[in-house]
Amino acid sequence: MKQATQSKQYEKINAFLIFFVIVSCQIGVGIHGFQRVIYEEAKQDAWISVVLSFILAHIVVFIMFKTLEKFDGLDIYGIQKEVFGKILGKFLNLLYVIYCTFAFFAVLKNYIEVVNTWVFPYVNARFIAIAILLIVIYAVTGGLRVIVGISFFSFFFLLWIPPVLIFPLYYSNPNFLLPIMEDWAGILRGVYLMSFTIVGFEILNIIYPYIKEKERKNANKYAQIGLLATFFLYITIMLITIMYFSGPQLERVIWATLTIFNIIEFPFVERIEIITICLWLLIVLPNLCLYLWAAYRGVSSIFKIELKKFIWIFASIIFIFTFIIRSRTEINTMNNYFGQISFYVVFVYPFLLYLFASIKKRRRKGTGDSS
Repeated sequence: MKQATQSKQYEKINAFLIFFVIVSCQIGVGIHGFQRVIYEEAKQDAWISVVLSFILAHIVVFIMFKTLEKFDGLDIYGIQKEVFGKILGKFLNLLYVIYCTFAFFAVLKNYIEVVNTWVFPYVNARFIAIAILLIVIYAVTGGLRVIVGISFFSFFFLLWIPPVLIFPLYYSNPNFLLPIMEDWAGILRGVYLMSFTIVGFEILNIIYPYIKEKERKNANKYAQIGLLATFFLYITIMLITIMYFSGPQLERVIWATLTIFNIIEFPFVERIEIITICLWLLIVLPNLCLYLWAAYRGVSSIFKIELKKFIWIFASIIFIFTFIIRSRTEINTMNNYFGQISFYVVFVYPFLLYLFASIKKRRRKGTGDSS
């Protein structure tokens, strides 16, 4: 328990920075092509799936904070050991580390595929992987405050997206949004499939102890505002995409967002999507850094290991996996598996953990144990 609660004063962050962490975590490679996946299930009601998925996300974040507040100063790794005991707790911590590693690899591999397809088709994917991993290693060795600082600055690289989305509106047809609420089963399946796109906010479970004690009561508010900001971006992109493409077209487009950017031309820039993809590394970087850091926190809760040593071991494992998954089919399969796992880890497990944590607290009060 002590290990989970120890965080030096210079490592603490202000609560308002949680807003930037949430936004940077939720906006990554998934935004490039989430529309097709949701549209295949919900059709023209795909935007409703986006709305419902974010409503669920707001509820999950609220439950996360309620659980964290019960064990003030502990992250999810410490809470799991407190609630489930040392042996089962360490096993669950290991599973959470595997999830963070899987999330890191999914983000990295999807971004590399986009770069290979749109910008550098003849550059070896493993060379791109090495370059990105070295950047991530350099950032994470600076500690949590450096990672949060990257999240802060990456937010400003997103501000150009809403104004640019005005251009496709000239070619949009609002009739493509009709009829509304035609298939509720498809809408709910769309909500389920949105899990891969909007996960990332679960990092709150690890970052919470590093928020300054006096400001923790405001952290939930900033997290909810962060969710609203990402919701605005996702719903805007989804609505414009549905109105821009016909149904059969959208079902054939892999990266709908990048395809929309492809129509935009300026006198000084002919292909804006190339600049977008290159700049997107600064947006993806916080995703990678936070998942790596979260994995380290989990491993350090099981046995002692230095950060620098762990980072190199972690990066080596990730690099080896880049040899295993190569083709688009394999990446799609990986994304499907990760989407299924992330749904249960991010949207289901917090309710179960809150339930078991509440039972644990009540039993302690019943026995007069205030520890």
